[in-house]
Amino acid sequence: MKEIVLGHKAERDEFLSTWYVQREGLTNARKNMKNNLIKVIVGPRRAGKSVFAIQMLEGLDFAYLNFDDERLLDVSDYDDLLKAIRQVYGETKYILFDEIQNLRNWELFLNRLHRKGFNMVITGSNSRLLSRELATHLTGRYIQFQIFPFSFSEFLRARNFVIDETLDTKERQGMLLNLLNEYTDKGGYPEVLIKNIDPKSYITTLVESILFKDIVKRYNVRYAKKLHDLGLYLITNHSNEFSYTRLKKALEFKSVHTVENYTDYLNEAFLIFNTERFSHKVKEQMKSPRKVYAYDTGVINAVKFKTAPDTGRLIENLVAIELLRRGKEFYYYKTRDGKEVDFTVKEGLKVSQLIQVCHDIDNDKTQKRETNALVKAANETGCDNLMVLTWDYEAKEAFGGREIHYLSLWKWLIKLG
Repeated sequence: MKEIVLGHKAERDEFLSTWYVQREGLTNARKNMKNNLIKVIVGPRRAGKSVFAIQMLEGLDFAYLNFDDERLLDVSDYDDLLKAIRQVYGETKYILFDEIQNLRNWELFLNRLHRKGFNMVITGSNSRLLSRELATHLTGRYIQFQIFPFSFSEFLRARNFVIDETLDTKERQGMLLNLLNEYTDKGGYPEVLIKNIDPKSYITTLVESILFKDIVKRYNVRYAKKLHDLGLYLITNHSNEFSYTRLKKALEFKSVHTVENYTDYLNEAFLIFNTERFSHKVKEQMKSPRKVYAYDTGVINAVKFKTAPDTGRLIENLVAIELLRRGKEFYYYKTRDGKEVDFTVKEGLKVSQLIQVCHDIDNDKTQKRETNALVKAANETGCDNLMVLTWDYEAKEAFGGREIHYLSLWKWLIKLG
């Protein structure tokens, strides 16, 4: 056991000696190292959870164990782990456990270490396992941070693009739009961007690993091929509505219940997430079709067979990820006559903003369709904050008795609008 822990210490030291892009939310996360709450970092595999944890602990002497190491999967005596940690790290009170969900009964071990006074940071790539066990055994004793692949701001940092007053020039804006195009295409997985790895081969391998390692094995999925087909189908059909019944028919599942379970597994493994249709009636909201999004546009481009450009739906997916990253409560909206608004942002009991996403607003027919839906939704919800996110068009225009704010997507993504 000591040799394993020594190997992980070498891995920790390599992490500490490497330069990384500073992640959003890091300053606040570091402040939390002063309290004794367990710090829980969740998110997709390879999105940078380990690095975020290392950055949180920088400057502190901390022990590190990575439970993606198959040699630790069959550990039954956790006192042996603690003994090896003490042998290698001495009196440290700080511990980082990576991919903790791979350790059986991890929550009991964590609870014991917490009672002993250890200050712990843990990471995990399965939302349900973590939330269920944390809620059962560690209620009130942890704080959670979500890490996604790079945001556009973090992507710009990785590309050494500085946001400054020169953004007023058309040349700089052109460079930034070029980078936004790259970001939409490659996505935000750190290794793809930092190490300049081919995104298609890297992400395809990652998706296969998540499907067969994190889901099939963990849940003893009987129909692995069906799970695989469902995962690729939902990712490919991102930014679209779906229902479990339609999925059952399209992919020839035997039961709707199996489709529901498999879709939940894909959500829990951070491959996809869903939004519901907005309604003041809970029953109607639950019965309506949902919309599906991927956690990264690079994943979509890696697995999708393309026959034509799909920029509009891709940037809608980008906006969905960013709303999720910002912790917003959001839905999609259908007017009484069936017109759709991409995002309905809710704060408290009120709809605070309605957002349409439209790549090319130059076409009069397209503009009229998008703004018509916005105005009808505004009249039905009583919301006055109406926005259309575009690739590169900005204005404030009156339409149907409402003011509509057109904003460039890049400005919204870096919070300049």
